[in-house]
Order: sequence, then C-alpha cells, then structure tokens
Amino acid sequence: MNNEFLFLLPAFVACLVLTGIHTYLGIHVIARGVIFVDIALAQIAALGMTVALLLGFSLESQTAYFFGLGFTLAGACFFAFFRDDRLPEEALIGVSFAASSALAVLIADRIPHGSEHLKFILNGNILWVGWGQILKTAVIYSVLGFFHYRFRHPFLLVSNNPAEARKQGLKLWLWDLFFYSSFGLVITSSVQMAGILLVFSLLIVPALIALLFTDRLKTRLVVGWILGTVISGGGIAASYAWDLPTGAAIVAAFGITLAGAVVIRKAN
Repeated sequence: MNNEFLFLLPAFVACLVLTGIHTYLGIHVIARGVIFVDIALAQIAALGMTVALLLGFSLESQTAYFFGLGFTLAGACFFAFFRDDRLPEEALIGVSFAASSALAVLIADRIPHGSEHLKFILNGNILWVGWGQILKTAVIYSVLGFFHYRFRHPFLLVSNNPAEARKQGLKLWLWDLFFYSSFGLVITSSVQMAGILLVFSLLIVPALIALLFTDRLKTRLVVGWILGTVISGGGIAASYAWDLPTGAAIVAAFGITLAGAVVIRKAN
C-alpha cells in the first residue's frame, strides 16, 4: 500500500498546486464572462509546443515550454488589446480556439506520431509528473499569486465592474494585459503538466460550484480549494482502483460533482 501511495502522491500534490491558483483565476474568468479563455489560451500554448516539436525539440524540453509561453503571451496581448464593446469577447476567444486547434492539427500532420502528440496535449500525463516539475510550477504560481494578491483590488474591480474601474481612471487594456499575461503563464505551465482538459476543469468547476452556494469571495476561494483537493483525490483513487487514465478520471470526477451540485442547488 505504501508503494502505491508513494507512486500516486506526486500526481495528487500536482493537483493541489494547480487547484490553488486555478480556483482564484477561475473566479475572475467567471466574473468576466470569458469562460472559454482558459481552453483557448491552453490550445494556443499547445500550438506553440507543436511548432517546437516540428522544429525538432522534445515536448518536455525548456525550448518547447518557451515556445508555448511565447504563443500564449501573444494570445494574451490579442485578448487585451482587442477588447471592444462592439465585439463579443467570447466570439474572439472561440475563433482563437478554433484557429489554433486547426493549425496544431495541420502541423501535427507533418510530424511523425503527431496524433499521439495531440492526444498527450489534450489529456496530459499527470500520473508521471516529477517532483522537480511540481516544485518549479509551485514557485512560478507563488510569484504570480503574490502579484495578484498585491494588486487584488484593481484586478477584482476590472473583472467585476469594468465601468466603475474606467470611472476611477484605471486603464482597462493595461489591467487586462496584466491579467491575461499572468493567466497565460499559468496556463502554459499547467498544460505541460496536466493537459488541456484537466486544466480547464480545475479552473472552472471548483469556482462554479462555489458560486452556486456563496457570493463571498473568501468563502468561494476556500470552498473551491477544498473541492479541488477532494475531487482530485477522488479521481486519482478511482483511476487506481479501476485502472483508468488518471487525467480523464479526474476530469470525469469534476463533471459528476458539478452535476450533483447543480441538482442539490435546484432541490434547495
């Protein structure tokens, strides 16, 4: 039993690290009404890593990481500068996701085992994540978490009430750029470790369930962190018990829990 526990422990700790900052960012994403920005930026990061693979670099290499980061930051700048009341932001995000997905497929078609690469990017491989990668990701997220905590008031005002933020003299494009750039840095690190589907689930589901039961920011954060921890642990345990792909099992656990939370909320 100890051997199994030690084998699964890195995946569980990685989920805890991801849950910490993703729940917070998920609250911002839901407040901004740009639910799919996460999956769009994750796909843009995947496109950058696919380009690195085409150029002969390993997917786990630092070069591939910086390719993904560069593409993601370019996407973040696009979302920040093209914020326009006449254009639905979700439409831009949807087109960005579709275009980056299509380009990744076209490039993967020219790479040996390209379809396997796309499957890896989508599902991730969190079961085999190493302690070094977890530590590096935890350091990056700690720095970004401090940055968001230091400037939490303008970040929250721009996300929850952009009209009031504009009235108070805040430059929306600048705070959008800070938000999307830091968000993109998180997403790039997360996708390389956990894959697009799990990253999206960790971002949206805990924050969404918390929103069903409370409007207080601190309570939503605590509830989201607890849910992310418990659901991730449950998904990992289920994947071990029934010999299932770990990432997919955790994503399914998030989906089932969200459905149950909606039913409970409606029943009350």
